[in-house]
Parts: sequence; structure tokens; C-alpha cells
Amino acid sequence: MKISRTTDFELLANLNKPIHDLHVALYPEHFTAYSFAAMRDAFERFVHNENFIFLLMEDNDEPLGYAWIEMKNYSQGTFVKQRKSVFVHQLSIVESQKRKGYGSHLMNHIYDLAKLEGIDMVELDYWVTNEQAKNFYDKQGFTAFRKYVYKNV
Repeated sequence: MKISRTTDFELLANLNKPIHDLHVALYPEHFTAYSFAAMRDAFERFVHNENFIFLLMEDNDEPLGYAWIEMKNYSQGTFVKQRKSVFVHQLSIVESQKRKGYGSHLMNHIYDLAKLEGIDMVELDYWVTNEQAKNFYDKQGFTAFRKYVYKNV
């Protein structure tokens, strides 16, 4: 198994489908149906952002999943201290390969990458009704320190 950086936006668009379809199923009022062409175009733009890193996990040249991470720099302000973090925008493992430890392996790679960069915090968010994500990140030892909420009016 190997993890490498990728800019293959078409592959990323394909690997995004399961996680996007889950978001559509959980929150159809917020997410549009998956469109490969639209995802391809979006990922083509994203891979050129110097703060974004796309990690591809493969085994025997078969894609198993990906992570989209961002190196964030928070400026010193009136209310908060300056800090850096690695923000995990998305982590997705292909459906047939879930529950085999690949997500944990990918997260361990992200932790190691953060340490190499001198960063001691990994942040992420997930949709509150995504129980699989909640359980996975609980097992990874994540602690909630802020919750985003909304109200339709």
C-alpha cells in the first residue's frame, strides 16, 4: 500500500462520488446531485491551490481512497493566538474497502505529515448526522472544541 500526493483531478472526482452521494443522502436540501463533469472541473481548480494537498492511497495501483488536506495559518488577532493546523477537508475510502483500516492508515499519514511540518494540530469537520464519520473520528481521538449550528427561518 502506498500514499502519495496527486494532482489527478479526474481520479479525485471519481473517488469523491461515494462521499458526495452520502452528503446528498444525508442533506438533500444542501447538496446537489453528483456530476462527474462538475466535480472534475472543481477538483481541477482545487489541485492548483498551493495550500491544498491531495493524498492518494493505492494498493497494487488500485485507488483505495483519498484525503484532501489544507495547511492553514491562523494570524494573531485581538481574540486568538497565531497558530498553524492541518485541516482535513475530506477523507474518502472506496465503499468496498471500508472497515479494513485504510482510513486510519491515511489519518496516520496526515498526523506524520503535520509533525514533519512542525504542526501540532489536525482539524476537521463532518456533518453531524454522518454517524460513520463521528464514530471514526471518535476512535481517532478527536475532541470537539467548537460546533457549527444553523437554524432555518
